Amino acid sequence: MAATFELYQDRAGEYRWRLRHENGNIIADSGQGYTTKENAKNGIQSVKENAPDAPIEDQA
Repeated sequence: MAATFELYQDRAGEYRWRLRHENGNIIADSGQGYTTKENAKNGIQSVKENAPDAPIEDQA
């Protein structure tokens, strides 16, 4: 597998996720903290379901 979702707790005690490529680079993150681990897992699931074929919007 080329990337792995990591679920972790930040210093404020909130749950966050990041998507890490096998080379160690972070290629996406939650951008926000969640109050529960379950909500953070739901955020991961939402990305998996809603963005597999997301278009590229060139804003350059």
